Amino acid sequence: MSHNILQLNPPAVWKHFYSLTQIPRPSGKEEQIREFIADFGKNLGLETLVDDVGNVIIRKPATSGMENCQGVILQGHLDMVPQKNSDKQHDFEKDPIETVLDGEWVRANGTTLGADNGLGVAVAMAVLESKEIQHGPLEALFTSNEEAGMTGAIGLKPGMLKGKILINMDSEDEGKLFIGCAGATNAKITFRFNEQPLSMECRGFRIRVTGLKGGHSGVDIHLGRGNANKIMNRILYHGHQYGLQLASIDGGSLRNAIPRESFAYVAIPLARVEECLNSLTSLTGKIKNELSGVEPSLQIDVMAAELPESVIEQDIFIKVLNAIYACPNGVMRMSNEMDALVETSNNLALVKSGNGVITIECLLRSSVDSARDDLEFMIKSIFDLAGAVSVFDGAYPGWKPNQNSPVLKTMQALYTMQFGNVPEITAIHAGLECGILGGAYPGLDMISFGPTIRYPHSPDEKVNILSVGKFWEFLVETLQNIPIDFPEKA
Repeated sequence: MSHNILQLNPPAVWKHFYSLTQIPRPSGKEEQIREFIADFGKNLGLETLVDDVGNVIIRKPATSGMENCQGVILQGHLDMVPQKNSDKQHDFEKDPIETVLDGEWVRANGTTLGADNGLGVAVAMAVLESKEIQHGPLEALFTSNEEAGMTGAIGLKPGMLKGKILINMDSEDEGKLFIGCAGATNAKITFRFNEQPLSMECRGFRIRVTGLKGGHSGVDIHLGRGNANKIMNRILYHGHQYGLQLASIDGGSLRNAIPRESFAYVAIPLARVEECLNSLTSLTGKIKNELSGVEPSLQIDVMAAELPESVIEQDIFIKVLNAIYACPNGVMRMSNEMDALVETSNNLALVKSGNGVITIECLLRSSVDSARDDLEFMIKSIFDLAGAVSVFDGAYPGWKPNQNSPVLKTMQALYTMQFGNVPEITAIHAGLECGILGGAYPGLDMISFGPTIRYPHSPDEKVNILSVGKFWEFLVETLQNIPIDFPEKA
């Protein structure tokens, strides 16, 4: 299945992407891919560095006659989001990604594809390997752990990079040039609870919320998709009116993915089982109807199960229900600066219980730092009132758009000449490493672009084949037209 992509154009890009699909590289487990990329650079005879936080930097000298051009940094991240369908057997730490040709698209077989950001890495590898492309001094920066906290970009020390232009290749809409992105903060909220025995005769049930599309919590947050944690909380809140008690819950998987699934183990008083089930059936029908336009495959199942030996103490259960109900999720505000761009959002990403603790995780995004802070205070206030402990960390800055960027002007003109239409200049609500790198290297002229990728961070992830060719051709044309680096006046 996977080897079919080797037949696609441009072959220089797809052969490297195929290699990447064969190497497990989930966030935080990047040892194999880091070694592979470092060996790749060394085998080409290029200067190759691995820093203290796992970033790989490969330097390639300018081709003859272009030594005086401005230095360019090609930047992408090594890791991928590990998401799979619940019925798919796949170990992201051991198994290769199985790619599938699907008409105009390449997707994976029941898992994330890793085009985010594997194609950016593959394109950089093709440039480093090429003996035909004309270019000035090049550096390829392959960052670590982007998806789980951008720790590679955050940990990159000043002085490691020499270039003046940074081309980030982690965007997902061909024909668009990105000049800004949102910053973000992680929230981790904990409730401690005691387990208590059932106080009356009950029956056990498992509740499953499955079949949601999920997606990238920045790119797709405005699409109005269902959030499995919010849906499950609504069901549990409703069931609690009939005496439903919670034994355990497991919702969501990654802070930067809209949660697609949630599972709960509950007990319902025997005397109210029929009444509760009938009411939940009515409620689930309403939820499905509400989301039918965006979530046609949503499944909500309440199934008989073994009776749990104990349940979460009721006082904490009620506080959790109320707090999650009140917690904002989705788009909070649209941008005043750019049309149809989300400014501020929250993804209620994980709700899990175990070892006497219920853990809730959110990812807050905003292109306005003060708005992100305001959302943080809002969420903290809600969970403070419920008696939880809230920790906010991992904050990183957004990337402020620069409409006067020299590389933007160059690339805008090149794209128009090459493809006959003007590229769209925009920003993205997702987090790009440009904001962090720009903070560490003031004065970098930065831009981001890439092929067309849909549904990243979900098993529906796919990349448009034609857009990969245009992505490659445009990068090559850009590198061949980087301006001369005029020396600064004394």
